[in-house]
Amino acid sequence: MNNERIVRVLTKMDEKGLTQLIVSDPLSIRFLTGIMVNPGERLYALILKSNGEHVMLLNYLYFVSNTGFKEVWFSDMEDQISIIADQIDTTKTLGIDKTWPARFLIPLQEKCPKLKTVWGSDCVDGVRAVKNEEEIKIMKEASAINDRVMEMVKEYIKEGMTEKQIADFIDNEYLKAGASGTSFDTIVCFGPNAADQHHEPSDTRTLKTGECILIDMGCVWKGYCSDMTRTFYCKEASAKEQEIHDIVHEAVLRAESVIKPGVRFCDIDAQARDYIDEKGYSEYWKIRLGHFIGQEDHEYGDVSPINKNVAEPGMIFSIEPGIYIEGKYGVRIEDLVLVTEDGHELLNAVEKKWEIIG
Repeated sequence: MNNERIVRVLTKMDEKGLTQLIVSDPLSIRFLTGIMVNPGERLYALILKSNGEHVMLLNYLYFVSNTGFKEVWFSDMEDQISIIADQIDTTKTLGIDKTWPARFLIPLQEKCPKLKTVWGSDCVDGVRAVKNEEEIKIMKEASAINDRVMEMVKEYIKEGMTEKQIADFIDNEYLKAGASGTSFDTIVCFGPNAADQHHEPSDTRTLKTGECILIDMGCVWKGYCSDMTRTFYCKEASAKEQEIHDIVHEAVLRAESVIKPGVRFCDIDAQARDYIDEKGYSEYWKIRLGHFIGQEDHEYGDVSPINKNVAEPGMIFSIEPGIYIEGKYGVRIEDLVLVTEDGHELLNAVEKKWEIIG
């Protein structure tokens, strides 16, 4: 049990007027308790209560012991909705986190007509968004592994290789470096495929001279993710593609330059968005600037025009503007940024300016 984190969640619950909250996201439960269960379709939840009488709902299938909470055990054959109802105050408001399935929530609402349910996920997600020193140290190492593998792949890539061949190389190098796996499916795309922002690497598409090579990659180290994107060119780059890459590069620099505590995320986004618009490419970039990251590659919180919240020390998020021209090419540059007490720190050291490789 991590009492400090739970106390921070309880504080946020109090700010929302909540006295009880169901946490079902296994990663959030691990964050708060150190316990990791993959429940599949089964009921698994931590009920946090303002009076401190927290409860863990556990199926006999789970190999869990000495949680430090009141443990309520059950089998697949029992009335689990009644078990939940018995552990909450059905006359008060119950906070629900973002992953609790409707197959539990709706029957509970039907069984307890006086129970009011509200979205309370931000009580936990807001705490997860601010990393402590231990988490920051782990995420820095995850990004250092990412940097090293990116430098290796730059040397590895040759004309004639397939996208899948390069993606497999990246995934294997992560394992050699001690990572437990990838943060997401590794993205490698050549030429026109780079305009597809989540392209799946092809085992037939081969690299040709003059094509862009967009690589979006990340690994998991001690339960935390890294993420980075760079765009290179095979043997040569046209003047137009150099120009577009330079625009995206400048957009990254402008956005990163203003990051510090107290700055609104919408204002960080505007630094990149306004510049790309000024250069005449806004129609080719219609998504947010960045996402938060931690135990998952995409966590609660983003850098976007609609997020009026402000940056706080300990937050880690991506800055990744891009220009994607369908049928031709795409450019994306992505860094992870840590907000410090008086500014920011980049977690990626790989050169951002365009490079010729292959």
